[in-house]
Amino acid sequence: MGTDGTSRIDPAIGRRLRGLREARGLSLSELARRAGVGKATVSGLEHGTRNPTLETMYAIAAALSVPMSALTLDPGAPAGAASPVRGTAVLSTLLEVFRDPGATYEMFRLRILPGVEQASPAHPPGVTEHLSVVGGTIRTGPAAAPLTAGPGEHVSWAADVPHVYAALGGEEAHAILLIRTPHDRQGAAGAAGSAGEQAAQA
Repeated sequence: MGTDGTSRIDPAIGRRLRGLREARGLSLSELARRAGVGKATVSGLEHGTRNPTLETMYAIAAALSVPMSALTLDPGAPAGAASPVRGTAVLSTLLEVFRDPGATYEMFRLRILPGVEQASPAHPPGVTEHLSVVGGTIRTGPAAAPLTAGPGEHVSWAADVPHVYAALGGEEAHAILLIRTPHDRQGAAGAAGSAGEQAAQA
């Protein structure tokens, strides 16, 4: 995390991003178009000259059809090796990644700052989010019909639509977020994903 509160530049993110993009045969322009971000943003991330934001990372991960941890973590590395990523209102820290035959699960610790709402882009179809509130009150879920939850409460939603996170009541909130990504939504094909991971480590 940078001294100004932004996500620090992690050159390894660019290495992983380039490997995944090239494994899918995508140009910088095409990936930027699919993710809805500027070509300069993708180029800056790949070259380690631009700070990643949570919104941008999720948009690019969705365009590549991979979980966000594919960008922040080398395969087989412990979750603690991933750098925290900051968005408009949310500081997200990866706690764990685990898999079963049907899906990848990513567990994050969220710190949500008050006074601003963070918009998150839609994930690929089939992705779901499950949020448990630790402290504070949070408005979250689909942007068109958000849910509200307080300490000890749990909410879930289909995350293939734009969704939001906001701390209510003028105080920051804390939560644990679990994102489930079905394996049939990860990458153009399993082989392409594996090739991308191998290229990203080269």
